[in-house]
Amino acid sequence: MSRDARWQALLELLVERGRLDVDEAAAELEVSAATIRRDFDTLAGQQMLVRTRGGAVAHGVSYELPLRYKTARRASEKQRIAEAVAGLLAPGEAVGLTGGTTTTEVARALAVRGDLASGSPALTVVTNALNIANELAVRPQFKIVVTGGVARAQSYELVGPLADGVLGQITLDVAVLGVVAFDVAHGAAAHDEAEAAINRLLCERAERVIVAADSSKLGRRAFARICSAESVDTLVTDAAAAPETVRRFEDAGLHVVVA
Repeated sequence: MSRDARWQALLELLVERGRLDVDEAAAELEVSAATIRRDFDTLAGQQMLVRTRGGAVAHGVSYELPLRYKTARRASEKQRIAEAVAGLLAPGEAVGLTGGTTTTEVARALAVRGDLASGSPALTVVTNALNIANELAVRPQFKIVVTGGVARAQSYELVGPLADGVLGQITLDVAVLGVVAFDVAHGAAAHDEAEAAINRLLCERAERVIVAADSSKLGRRAFARICSAESVDTLVTDAAAAPETVRRFEDAGLHVVVA
């Protein structure tokens, strides 16, 4: 395992458990305790965790793993979800994409769709995610509109009143939301309130809203609400979603696609 992959794995374990000790992490990753100690010290120096006696704890109360440290956990599920979402979008549409690992996969799925290889434009993509804009900017058949705003280091998303100004001047056919939590009662949510505000505005400017969320996000709550479940037209998730969870979303009026 490379150093970067090891760091990613350590941080993801920390997000899941809140606390790790050196011996536990060494056994999990099959490396020496000395290697884990050095990793913890380095990541603490980057303010990615807080070092404790014999281990580490997550940095902050509401911990959000930065996008650059997110590994391909549930990668196959996210790719299937992304392909299903891409299949719901028609050539010529204006599409809003929020940031996140799943929406990044949606952008990649759109980039390789044969029927979107040409057009004037084949799609108009509006995004507040710098990494998604970077992925698609090399595709001349796509018209890429970036919202502007202040970049969040955690998610590469642009937030704030500068982004509001752009979104207030446009309309969208569809908004595709990446979320950290989606629940029938509490709606779609993000970790950060400024990020949630931009995502909410994308929804308001769209004719229809698609939530792209793997099954681990369903039935969960997060700090900053984006929109209600009733504001969402379609949920695209993976086959590990519990049937009763799917049924609750369908009873709330959503079309659920299981990829």
